[in-house]
Amino acid sequence: MSAFTVACLQNTAERDTEPTLAALGDMVRRARDMGADLITAPEVCSYLEPRRRLVLEKAEPQDNHRGLAAFREWARETGAWLLAGSMVTRTEEERLANRSYLIDPAGEVAATYDKIHMFDVDIGEGDRYRESRTYRPGERAVTIATPLAVLGLTICYDMRFPALYRALAQAGAEVITVPSAFTVPTGRAHWHVLLRARAIETGCFIVAPAQVGEHAEGRRTYGHSLIVAPWGEVLADGGEEPGIVTAEIDTARVAEARARVPSLSGDRPFDLPPAWSAAAE
Repeated sequence: MSAFTVACLQNTAERDTEPTLAALGDMVRRARDMGADLITAPEVCSYLEPRRRLVLEKAEPQDNHRGLAAFREWARETGAWLLAGSMVTRTEEERLANRSYLIDPAGEVAATYDKIHMFDVDIGEGDRYRESRTYRPGERAVTIATPLAVLGLTICYDMRFPALYRALAQAGAEVITVPSAFTVPTGRAHWHVLLRARAIETGCFIVAPAQVGEHAEGRRTYGHSLIVAPWGEVLADGGEEPGIVTAEIDTARVAEARARVPSLSGDRPFDLPPAWSAAAE
């Protein structure tokens, strides 16, 4: 299939699963009624719990995950491909997985991806995050060929590591998903420019469904779900309210962009410079 319609769901996840899933299910059905063939949801889309202790308590394993069961049922109901951008998933290890699920129209899990890069940052003004305390990082980049396109899966903070996106594109990805729950300060400064850069560098469509608004205990997310074309044009922007945005994906544009600037095939070996530090001066 050369052309299809993708939708980004932009929700405000609550700290409890049931009301969050009820709102998401309605959005999935609306997106399908709008003609979407691939419907994508944000990072931690089934609930957003700010307290680490409660995150650990609420986490469910993949085989018995209420959020995953809901997405599988919605896929069967609508006949669409669904991306549960990420959901907190219990593993056999001490830490959890921040896991993305791609579900086919029959309701089967076609692919999973565990977020590789952990959001361990000090933004300033008291905003401090240590994702690695709760989640163990993934170790595997993921692409999957579907009847719609070859998809590459990433999550949120991954977008700051362009080598991952280059590797996905060189492995054949035509569309790269970037489900996110971006903070407001970093969103205002970097969201649009980073996602446009990832599209231009890879010649891929970038599909980035995002959380938006105020969540439990005052946490705020930036919104502005984006769909970006391989040449860098923003095809859809979700703004700052919950809702749905759609755009047409024509994978012929991927080959066109890469033919115009064939940088993915232009790698050359080079020697690395020495590592410098202030202490060494």
